Amino acid sequence: MKRRTENSENGGEMTLSGHLTELRNRIIVIIVVLIAAMLVGLHFAEAIITALLDIGRARGYQFVYLAPQEMLIQYFSLSLIFAALIGLPIIFYEAYAFMSPGLRHREKIFMMLAIIFGMIFGFLGILFAYKILIPFMLYFLLDMSKGVNVSAAISVGNYVSFLMTIFIIFAVLFEFPVVSVLLSQLGIIKVEWMRKARKVMIVLIFLMAAIVTPPDIVSQVMVALPMLLLYEFSIILCTIFGVFKKKNADEEEEDDTEGDEPAPEETTI
Repeated sequence: MKRRTENSENGGEMTLSGHLTELRNRIIVIIVVLIAAMLVGLHFAEAIITALLDIGRARGYQFVYLAPQEMLIQYFSLSLIFAALIGLPIIFYEAYAFMSPGLRHREKIFMMLAIIFGMIFGFLGILFAYKILIPFMLYFLLDMSKGVNVSAAISVGNYVSFLMTIFIIFAVLFEFPVVSVLLSQLGIIKVEWMRKARKVMIVLIFLMAAIVTPPDIVSQVMVALPMLLLYEFSIILCTIFGVFKKKNADEEEEDDTEGDEPAPEETTI
């Protein structure tokens, strides 16, 4: 923002009213995209719910709705979630485009990489939950009820809410490498702290896995293992970006030192 102000003072075209106008226009673009994505999501909501229900049906679940408006509410809920997922890249891009004139070249690259890899890791978290964790959890939870001779007739609203919760949890958990790199670049955490806290994090990860999974060792390991791998991957990424940060800091310090050197005195004959 400082560089934007300097550009304006030096004859640039961007003023405070220009900033506000640009911000308003970008917010309008985001709102339009979200509304359009919600309408598209509403169109495909039935197909999405059918795909989610098929996961449970394949494992013996039977689904019912308990209120006349329950299915309609689920259609709108899924359309909102769909709009959020589609709109996130646009929101991130508009935020980046608004802030980019005030960023250095290295900061622009770093921010763009954070946005791209943030979306990639979030998608991987959802994919992991969809392909591996949720089918196993549904099978395990259904198997637990066989001993009491109770058939599974689940409310569609409760079932979809359960799946959405799992998807959100693992989309957030898989953002750990990106968040770790951002915090390390800001100087909030250090790689040395992450290495020293490895044993504590292993205990916390298994504790978290025990909370979000059924009470058996297999499902806990299935959740904890990817989280442990993500933690180790975060240490590697923080180390790599730390080296680049130190290198850039040294180069900037050298440039400042060269700029502060006095000019050679002219000699007269």
